[in-house]
Amino acid sequence: MSERGVDGSAGDADYGTIGGGYATYRQPDARIEQAITAALGGARTVVNVGAGAGSYESAALEVTAVEPSASMRAQRPAHLSAAVDAVAENLPFRDDAFDAAMTTFSVHQWSDFKAGLREMRRVARGPVVVLTCDPDLVRDFWLYEYAPEVLDTEARRYPVIAELAEVLGGRTTVTRVPIPVDCTDGFNEAYYARPEMLLDPGARQACSAWSFVDEQSRERFAANLRGDLDSGAWDARFGALRQQPFYEGSLVVIRSVPA
Repeated sequence: MSERGVDGSAGDADYGTIGGGYATYRQPDARIEQAITAALGGARTVVNVGAGAGSYESAALEVTAVEPSASMRAQRPAHLSAAVDAVAENLPFRDDAFDAAMTTFSVHQWSDFKAGLREMRRVARGPVVVLTCDPDLVRDFWLYEYAPEVLDTEARRYPVIAELAEVLGGRTTVTRVPIPVDCTDGFNEAYYARPEMLLDPGARQACSAWSFVDEQSRERFAANLRGDLDSGAWDARFGALRQQPFYEGSLVVIRSVPA
C-alpha cells in the first residue's frame, strides 16, 4: 500500500500543500481532450486514476474517478461525480469492471507506477490511456535555460516511455500531442509562448515539479526571467514562439489495448 500524506496524497507530491489553487490554473484544454477521447475509442465506462480536480473527464462518458488527495477531491466541480478515495496501486474494483482506464499528468507521481499500470490493465476490458510527458524531451524547452533544476526534476520523475509501454503490454501506440498557444491547462510547456505566466507563483505552484526546488531558486528564476522580458532578451532568442500556433514538446498519449 502506498504511503499517504496528511490529506491522503500518495506518491511524491503533497497536494495538501500545493494543490489549493490547482483548478484555477489547470483547466482542461479542449484540443488535448480530443486526443484523449480519440484514444478511449468507443468506451462508455471509464475509470480515471489520479483524477485530481476532474480534468479531461468527459460528460458524455460514465466516469469513475479515483483520487487519494482530499484537497484535490474538494476542487472537483459539482457537475462531476465524487471521486473514490483510493490509490492507483490498489484499485477497489473487480477485474474488467470498465470499458477503459485513463490517467492524465499523474503516473509520474505514483509511488509504484508499474503496479498502478497493472491495476489499470486489470480493471479495463479495453484501452488504457496515459497522458504523460516524455522525459527524453522535457529539457528541450526554453525553461531549461532559466530553471534547469525544475526540468531535471521532471525528467527524473517521468517514467521512460518504453518502460510504460512494456508494462502495459498488448498493442501500444505513442502519439505526440501538439500544445496550443492558448492552452488552458497550465503545465510548464503550456506557457511556451506566454513566459510572463511563469512569473505568477500560483501558475508555478500548479506544476508539481516546482515544489521540489527551494524558494531561493524560484526567486532567482523569476528575477532572471523578468529581467530578460523587460530587456527584450527573451524575445530576441525565443520570441518567434509567440507566433507559433502549436508547440511539439514532450506531451504524449500512450494507448494500450489487449493483444
